[in-house]
Amino acid sequence: MSSAEKIRAPEDAVRWRERQRGPVVFTNGVFDLLHVGHVALLEAARAEGEALVVGVNSDASVRRLEKGTDRPLVPEGERARLLAALASVDCVVVFDEETPLALIQRLRPDVLVKGADYARRAIVGADQVEGWGGRVVRVPLVKGASTTQLLARLRGKTAR
Repeated sequence: MSSAEKIRAPEDAVRWRERQRGPVVFTNGVFDLLHVGHVALLEAARAEGEALVVGVNSDASVRRLEKGTDRPLVPEGERARLLAALASVDCVVVFDEETPLALIQRLRPDVLVKGADYARRAIVGADQVEGWGGRVVRVPLVKGASTTQLLARLRGKTAR
């Protein structure tokens, strides 16, 4: 399957999810500049189940998150394609809402994964996933690996 085939509209992702055997894992984010921290998170997420769905914030959604006037740097279609090319990722869905809650409710994942920088109470969809018998996993971050830090280095604002 090509990476482009892993990118699905929400309704297609729901049909895909219904065909999966075994636990389905969900995580989400902007994934503006793909880095080792993202890869570590996605690999850890995939290890929690049989299939991994990644929700990707649309360009409009990223702008509403106030990541900065120049963000996202990489358009949503390209961010989705890069994620889909990773072996650990089985399905990518771009969402336009402020949060992935509606997508989580439609996909009903068995496991919800976020970085450990999120407190359990701040993880969107955690109550819902646990409510239908799923679990929430917080993955430790890779020290020094973030898009914000990478951008600062690229702009010459910090040393490596």
